Amino acid sequence: AGFNDETTGFRRLVIEKPFGHDTATAASLNQVLLNQQSYDAIARHWWQVRTTLGPREQQCLDLLAADLAVGDTVLDLGCGTGQPMASWFLDRGLQVTGIDQSAEMLALAREAYPQARWLQHTLPEFELAGRFNAIVLWDVLFHLPRDDHRTLLVRCRDSLLPGGRLMLTSGGSADAAFTDTMFENRFFYDSLAPSTLQSVMQDLGFHIELMDVINPPTDGRDKGRIAIVARTAHTTAGT
Repeated sequence: AGFNDETTGFRRLVIEKPFGHDTATAASLNQVLLNQQSYDAIARHWWQVRTTLGPREQQCLDLLAADLAVGDTVLDLGCGTGQPMASWFLDRGLQVTGIDQSAEMLALAREAYPQARWLQHTLPEFELAGRFNAIVLWDVLFHLPRDDHRTLLVRCRDSLLPGGRLMLTSGGSADAAFTDTMFENRFFYDSLAPSTLQSVMQDLGFHIELMDVINPPTDGRDKGRIAIVARTAHTTAGT
């Protein structure tokens, strides 16, 4: 996504144009449609460059999957093309359901990994029968307006089996919503402050097992990024 990850150099792979930071425009954009169209446009290119896991990603995945057994279920929200996250789970014998708003991304996922279930939905609105052992929300939350973050986290909590884990990233600051350019297409970004996100998750009954700054915000274009792995209680908390 559009936040720089110093551990993988991922932004250096995907950002091709100067930072298109435009807070005035961001508030008026149809954020869902903007990101959907942009990810459709870059799907093939994304497939080519988003192929490996960085060390911080691997650390989070190892914790997320620590108690998973063959046949357990994983929900990957914002799954993209299915690599490298969903494919990591499939290689370990887990059952994967991937949800994304990009039809082009999902077409690549279905072709490469037909053993998984791939569904097109927008977030935070998704309805699924059943619950999951683990949920991935990696580089997705910051593509939604911050007013939607709690709603999506409630849906994640309610879609997890008791004791299930959620792995996510979010922006590393509370700066105003903005747009940025990636592969010559514009994307919308917005985030809660990390401390606010932490409080929201704890209020919803999540026990945070890992919260790490992947890259701190700078005075320039980098708004930062954090990673969280959290576990649900063995009973459902209130909303």
